[in-house]
Amino acid sequence: MSEPRIMVLCGRSPRHLYVANRLCESSNVIAIVHEAPARWTWEKLKRNLKPRVFFRKSWRWLRDRKRYTGNPEAKFFFGEEPPRLEHPELVHEVPEVSSTEMLLLAERLKPDLVCVFGTSLIKGELLERFTLINLHGGLSPEYRGADCTFWALYNGEPEKVGCTLHFIDAGIDTGRLIAHVSPEVRPDDDELTLFWRAVWESADVYAEAARRIHHGELKGATQSGRGHLYQVKERLAKHEKRLDAMLAEGMLLDVHLDKRITWFDG
Repeated sequence: MSEPRIMVLCGRSPRHLYVANRLCESSNVIAIVHEAPARWTWEKLKRNLKPRVFFRKSWRWLRDRKRYTGNPEAKFFFGEEPPRLEHPELVHEVPEVSSTEMLLLAERLKPDLVCVFGTSLIKGELLERFTLINLHGGLSPEYRGADCTFWALYNGEPEKVGCTLHFIDAGIDTGRLIAHVSPEVRPDDDELTLFWRAVWESADVYAEAARRIHHGELKGATQSGRGHLYQVKERLAKHEKRLDAMLAEGMLLDVHLDKRITWFDG
């Protein structure tokens, strides 16, 4: 059987590079596409200087500087090696994934599948002309959008931590389900280790899903309901403090969950 010709659209963080590398190992990846760094415009600057927005984004920036000191994500996915793509010669850069440049690149390379992880929202002709699948860091439909590992823990539902593979449609994490991947949950876990472990476990599932879809063995299943769409701005300092307290009080001590994979096929 032939391997699918895959175009990977992904971010630049260690987790994104790790998944791209696993797809390269198992499939015929013909391009890895990154979005160019965001450009500041006067309108964007004015919007971000509004007091409430400025305070919220400044707090998130400071929080993340503290959480990522020492490059824990890089060490989780790459150990002591520096994070890198195994095939940098495949890299292309576009202004954004819904740009004309992206569409022209896809039309020139003609991939069988476009595999997405960690990009901006995709819309327009790319959706209409190609088959796109996405790795989302939450269990859709119940947990769609941003920070889904955080909210699953905050809601007292560690069993609902995980990632979703789904076909991409015009909604946000609403396309036909391909697989749910839920990681092992350990007593000393926190939001980041659970999220990273879910991504780690999802990489091989992503590769298998691409093969099965290409060979017509996997069609996915319609999502049952819309669930909840979590937005970045919903996560406030008070929520952070509450989850920190819950974890410190031992919310995961009596949770015994092994890795779980659920496939969906109509």
